[in-house]
Amino acid sequence: MSANRKNVHVVLASRPGEDKEATENNFRFEETAYPDDPVEDSVLLVRNLYLSLDPALRCRLNEDTGVEYVKPWKIDETVDGFGGIGEVIVSRNPCFKAGDLVIPNFLWPWKLYFTVAAETVRKIETQNVTWSPTLYLSVFGLTGLTAYLGVKEKGHVVRGANQTMVVSAAAGSTGSFAGQIAKAMGCERVIGTCGSDAKVKCLTDELGFDAAINYKTESVMERLTTLCPNGIDIYFDNVGGEISNEIIRQMNENSHIILCGQIADYNKRVEYPPPIPSDISDILKTRNICRDRFLVLMYRDQFETATQALMEMYNADKIKVKETIETGLENAGKAFLSMMRGGNTGKQLLDLR
Repeated sequence: MSANRKNVHVVLASRPGEDKEATENNFRFEETAYPDDPVEDSVLLVRNLYLSLDPALRCRLNEDTGVEYVKPWKIDETVDGFGGIGEVIVSRNPCFKAGDLVIPNFLWPWKLYFTVAAETVRKIETQNVTWSPTLYLSVFGLTGLTAYLGVKEKGHVVRGANQTMVVSAAAGSTGSFAGQIAKAMGCERVIGTCGSDAKVKCLTDELGFDAAINYKTESVMERLTTLCPNGIDIYFDNVGGEISNEIIRQMNENSHIILCGQIADYNKRVEYPPPIPSDISDILKTRNICRDRFLVLMYRDQFETATQALMEMYNADKIKVKETIETGLENAGKAFLSMMRGGNTGKQLLDLR
């Protein structure tokens, strides 16, 4: 049967170079062998339905990722990402049946049909639930966990303390959740930075941010001075670079930076976290600003309770989810690059149905 079935995947065709922006030519879409039906109960045959596309994947285009938790993609081999949703096609495992929807514990291939070890996936319980399955790639997935645990563990939000928080890349998936979660936890004022007037409107009109700054058309420094007259207490840093420097210059003593991502430097060959200017380093020291690296995988023991908390917030309408969806596995490279250039609002997904 498998010999008559077609399968496709995305492979790494070339590397852009460590200091260059990736292009669609770095990815190749092609046919591949259809997997044999599993004969052991430890293996499932899965059809891919959705892929999660995430900025942190950029480092995997390099020969050295610069981080310890993922390896680089290999030339001419299937690309894999940090999440996806699949439908079980064949299973001999008593815990899974055909039609079940599954998500990975971590990595997920950019391939239409594939086999996977049953122990490496979890079933989405869809009975009597009106949630879209894609929520498990955003607010209930690694993205939501990153935002929630980042704010919880590194933000030091205190209800009633009149704190101000700034979120960079606030219209992205992690940033949009971080701002809403901080508000739900009791942060008095949340400001976001983003790259378009449409995103400003989305943040303030739909997602509950108190204000937002279009860094492409406005002076971040001047707007922050107006919007944050009492300074900044918490900064959820997704971008690094000069935007982060401007924000840090207006942070208060004993404030906290949640060092989540540095997308401004993802196309550069620098260590992670990237080095910062001497004047910013001096500010961190003299104002006793905490700037510890945050990696969500260090908090695996909290994933279950954090997911439950996120579900409760979502049910209570304290978190709204925005998605940008591209269709077709052949457009994986295109969607990934669009996201890296800020083309998405909320979670960037690829629909393979």
